[in-house]
Amino acid sequence: MAEIIVPELAESISEGTIAQWLKKPGESIEKGEYIAELETDKVNVEIISEHSGVVGDLLKEEGDTVQVGEAIAVVNEGGSGAAPAPNPSEPKASSAETSQEQQGEKEAKAAGNAAEPTEESRKGHTFIASPAARKMAREKGIDLHAVTASDPMGRIRVQDVENAGSVPQKTEAQKPAKEQPKSAPAVTEAQFSKPVEIVKMSRRRQTIAKRLVEVQHTSAMLTTFNEVDMSAIMDLRKRRKDAFQKNNDVKLGFMSFFTKAVVGALKKFPLLNAEIQGDQLILKKFYDIGIAVAAPDGLVVPVVRDADKLGFGGIEKSIADLAVKARENKLAISDLQGGTFTITNGGTFGSLMSTPILNAPQVGILGMHKIQMRPVAIDDTRMENRPMMYLALSYDHRIVDGKEAVSFLVKIKELLEDPEQLLLEG
Repeated sequence: MAEIIVPELAESISEGTIAQWLKKPGESIEKGEYIAELETDKVNVEIISEHSGVVGDLLKEEGDTVQVGEAIAVVNEGGSGAAPAPNPSEPKASSAETSQEQQGEKEAKAAGNAAEPTEESRKGHTFIASPAARKMAREKGIDLHAVTASDPMGRIRVQDVENAGSVPQKTEAQKPAKEQPKSAPAVTEAQFSKPVEIVKMSRRRQTIAKRLVEVQHTSAMLTTFNEVDMSAIMDLRKRRKDAFQKNNDVKLGFMSFFTKAVVGALKKFPLLNAEIQGDQLILKKFYDIGIAVAAPDGLVVPVVRDADKLGFGGIEKSIADLAVKARENKLAISDLQGGTFTITNGGTFGSLMSTPILNAPQVGILGMHKIQMRPVAIDDTRMENRPMMYLALSYDHRIVDGKEAVSFLVKIKELLEDPEQLLLEG
């Protein structure tokens, strides 16, 4: 018998949530085959089995939080996939409940060495309950401390929780102070007079929410705006797109122009490529540009490495590959770490203007928006309709002054309106 352990994920990730089991108890599994999908703060990671055999107990349920190094399943090495014949004198149980009850037996032996637990241990946090019983108790809001076990070993089973559900639970006022909940009670549909759907936030969405709020509290974020005439870029793309695609096997989009313009502006204004650590500034001499991508489970920011060393084709290929991986939930931790500056394109979804939020610990983020035909004054007497885009630069005012931020954005505007400069300065 061998255990499946949550592997080391990344330096900044110590836990995750079981998103789904890819194997069920009783199924055969080969070494290197995937057994579970783990959702972390940044990406989903598939956990492989280091052993061949038959999947035994699943020690965790989907939705459970697990730590790095924690056992989540058991593989019976060299076993057969056939399940033992059921005893006709006993009631049938589902495979999931059977495995959970078996785990409960293991917990009982480990916790009490096959000895009956004392009344004091039942009142504390060492009571023994099967995973199925724990899940039912959570769903019904039943305190396991108040459940009486019918098992002589003191183990709490599903039927014990069901029986306890028919007994009125203690009110909050009657509970000891140490049993008072530490967080707000779960929202239920009964609290609303009209139909609602209650959906638990994914771990990634919770992390996004937490970090966006942290940025607002830990940085002095300001945003400056400008607009860029996209005529020159659009004309260049029209003339070169077919040859570009033939030579690079990828389409010539707008993002490579903006990435090159950002790199050129960062070289002129290096504080936008820095970060704060304590009372020190880390001035980065490399240009790893994060590109915000809308993934199924929320916004992610994969990184184009050494963008200053890539040509337009290399940038477009990198962005296309990262976008596909994001949509298919195939991004690795390494794809998301270490960016120095971020670009986000709300224009893809029709946004005309917005205020992007910093991607900490970075101190700058550029927001692109929808290209829209607008009348532009050419001189004192002439007006023309031009393809215009609003740009937004959010920056951390703790280290970037307004003059530098505005100048940075003006530099990007100049490079985009004269794309030939990108070959020299980007």
